[in-house]
Amino acid sequence: MSFLSGLLRLRSRSPGLVCQEVVELVTDYLEEALSPADRRRFEAHLAGCPHCTEYLAQIRETIRLAGRVEPADLTPEMRTDLTDLYRRWRAEG
Repeated sequence: MSFLSGLLRLRSRSPGLVCQEVVELVTDYLEEALSPADRRRFEAHLAGCPHCTEYLAQIRETIRLAGRVEPADLTPEMRTDLTDLYRRWRAEG
């Protein structure tokens, strides 16, 4: 889903978000790409949902840890796997 289609879909629904919508918008939230109104809706959902709050914490921790990975930390097999994954992703784009 594109960022724009996500926002349009959000605005067409009820004021509250459901967990699936939060999962779909977590990257936009972390990148501060949500409008102030959508950010409030996102944070309101988090305030009442321990599962999504934990999911967000896990994503933040993954980003923190992944940011520390150096090329030397990867085995040759891991480098090949990541390169192949990237190439498949680019081919689909």
